[in-house]
Amino acid sequence: MLKTIQCIVDPALPLYSNLANVSAVLNTMEKINWCGFYLARDRVLYVGPFQGEVACAKIPFGKGVCGKAAEEKRTILVPDVRLFAGHIACSARSRSEIVVPILKGGEVVAEIDIDAPILRRFGPPEQQMLEEIASFLSELF
Repeated sequence: MLKTIQCIVDPALPLYSNLANVSAVLNTMEKINWCGFYLARDRVLYVGPFQGEVACAKIPFGKGVCGKAAEEKRTILVPDVRLFAGHIACSARSRSEIVVPILKGGEVVAEIDIDAPILRRFGPPEQQMLEEIASFLSELF
């Protein structure tokens, strides 16, 4: 998947154009129901390009899975969102989630967020792949 993303990303294009195409590639993952980006500004995450149902538009750092990943500057895998204290349920269909921060200069500039309608959908292989994608995308910011 990283190679496909490397082929479609064009630094000459606006950030949103690139992230929209990357979200389309991420949406080819099996057994997911939402994937996309949140963009960070002033310790708040704002929904960016995505594929799926309507999403939460604004998430403060520290709130929910996305906010906690931003606050802690680390990937968070959630095998069962119903067991995650403070989970923000943007979709009632989501059962598991992975959030990967995109860092630039040690600061969170965005996140990759992917939800699945099944429990335990994400593990170390997805984490490694998405962290590599996040590292690659950090050059766009």
